Amino acid sequence: MKRLLSIIMFALLFMQCRKAEEPGNQAPNSYFPPAHSGEWESIRPSSLNWNENELSSLATFLEQKGTKAFIILKDGRIAVEYYFDGFTPDKSWYWASAGKTLTAALVGIAQHQGKLSINDRTSQYLGTGWTSTSPEKENKITIRHQLAMTTGLDDNVPESDCTSPSCLQYKADAGTRWSYHNAPYTLLEKVLESATGTPYKSYFQQMIGSEIGMDGSWLKSGFNNVFYSTPRSMARFGLLLLNNGRWNGKAILPADFLSAQFASSQNINAAYGYLTWLNGKSSYMLPQTQISFNGFLIPNAPEDTYAALGKNDQKIYVVPSQNLVIIRMGESAGDSRLAASSFDNELWGRLRKALKL
Repeated sequence: MKRLLSIIMFALLFMQCRKAEEPGNQAPNSYFPPAHSGEWESIRPSSLNWNENELSSLATFLEQKGTKAFIILKDGRIAVEYYFDGFTPDKSWYWASAGKTLTAALVGIAQHQGKLSINDRTSQYLGTGWTSTSPEKENKITIRHQLAMTTGLDDNVPESDCTSPSCLQYKADAGTRWSYHNAPYTLLEKVLESATGTPYKSYFQQMIGSEIGMDGSWLKSGFNNVFYSTPRSMARFGLLLLNNGRWNGKAILPADFLSAQFASSQNINAAYGYLTWLNGKSSYMLPQTQISFNGFLIPNAPEDTYAALGKNDQKIYVVPSQNLVIIRMGESAGDSRLAASSFDNELWGRLRKALKL
């Protein structure tokens, strides 16, 4: 009888774990802060058996590296929350390219609503002549290529953020070259506006912001719209991603699209999904280079980590195997790059010790 009960209990536990891993299911034991309240449950690091001496050392390291805000969520609860250099929880900071992952999520919503398909030609929404390439080459570019950074448009132009047709020049056929090119990404905003009939900022607020209690706003910077928010709002978005697009049981983001977003989007740079960076792949490429490097993007991080990464080390790390969300806002940590930097691996080396991973 005891043996039978053990088998049943094991089977139930196995089914529960499998269910949590399936797309669309929330992470196990997830907590969600109220969507329209400043309340947020916390949990003591000591109760998680984390190394508090290493956490103290981590705080010193973060302050030395120009950090403004740093948060660790465990199962959705705040386990660590640090602020430096006069920054406070109610202040906003820019996401830089970490906001790309937000845009990808909105494209997934629009596709789920039947407003567009990522296999559609971009010219269906921007009109012909949105680039200076030939009509034949332009018609090869799809929304999927914009999400995967494989439009084939030349990123080595005087102003790579420029979205004017004269700046969007042919380099290679769509789908044959990966390059971290801001301009085609930025034009996804106009694609979404054309497809949904709703201003981009309003669409974000309706579909995501108001649903999960994010504050923040998109502010114009040159050709780009850059998202600014408080650190906790950045953490809310990370928590939404950790829970496969669900917020306290409600589906906000389509699970099938998220599965694709967090997988290699092409076979040129395996460490890149849909406007999201992926760890645990055998090789990776970085912005402003065509070199492929062997190994993981962030060797010290858990293999299943994926991330929204922005200039000057704006970070959202999501680790499903550990039910962790980690965010960092601040100045450059010293190795200023558009996305991944040496700071990622150095930080994760310290996190491994502090969190005993």
